[in-house]
Amino acid sequence: MQRPSPPLVIAAYAVAIFCTVFFLYPYWWMLLGAFRSTENILTDPLALLPESIDFRAFEDILRISNVPLWRYIANSLYITGLSTVVGVAVTALGAYALVRRPTLLPMRVLRNGFLLTIMYPYMLLVIPAYIVMFKIGLLGTYTGIILFLSLGPVQFFLFEQFFRAIPTEVIEASIMDGANEFRIFWHIVLPLAKPVVATVTIITFLLNWAQWFPVLVVSRSPKTYTLPVALLNMNGELGVNFQGIMALAILTTIPVTIVFLIAQRRVIQGMAEGAVKG
Repeated sequence: MQRPSPPLVIAAYAVAIFCTVFFLYPYWWMLLGAFRSTENILTDPLALLPESIDFRAFEDILRISNVPLWRYIANSLYITGLSTVVGVAVTALGAYALVRRPTLLPMRVLRNGFLLTIMYPYMLLVIPAYIVMFKIGLLGTYTGIILFLSLGPVQFFLFEQFFRAIPTEVIEASIMDGANEFRIFWHIVLPLAKPVVATVTIITFLLNWAQWFPVLVVSRSPKTYTLPVALLNMNGELGVNFQGIMALAILTTIPVTIVFLIAQRRVIQGMAEGAVKG
């Protein structure tokens, strides 16, 4: 295979560096905005360096809507963590059941239901979800928020495509050895699906951390708000206090940024394996 010429390699790296800087600049601008005064932000919004370092913005966000900042952080960790665990477990079990019994009517209804959640706008699901939460008494509770966020159609289809690629001979041999469906799923299917499980877990965590609308709909008080909802609430509460908004935005994006940087190779690898095997 012929190696590309040096000018072509240099041009490719130049384009890659330009795209990297282009996409990183908004994050850098947000970081600077947390330490610049509102006056400086409005007079010179495209400045690459801060005129001075000011930490008052982080003092402003220690309490939002009479709720301490640590409560929003704890809510985000608790709700995102549990919704990720529940979502991965439920979608994995549902996908396995669908692959094992694809002709059963409940399985087809389940798959079509997940397809509908992808086809229709997310906002259309809010009213039915709100009514369901109200009827079962979970409105305004952590449990209602976690169950709402556990719905993962994309994760479901990632599991389904991978499970379909597992040879039926492996499962049939396990059945002949006397294993039931749960043992087959736990001891055979899941170990084979470790890359997809890791990928789905990371994707679910990243998606659920950034969700604000379901939390806002199900919650009844700021005590169950997460960081993204607090950021939205702060935007309306403080108006043009760009410093406070940028400071809270930094705290909101730091966890997902770290998770993505650490796990991006795993996510890409898992998505590729699911696509090829599907």
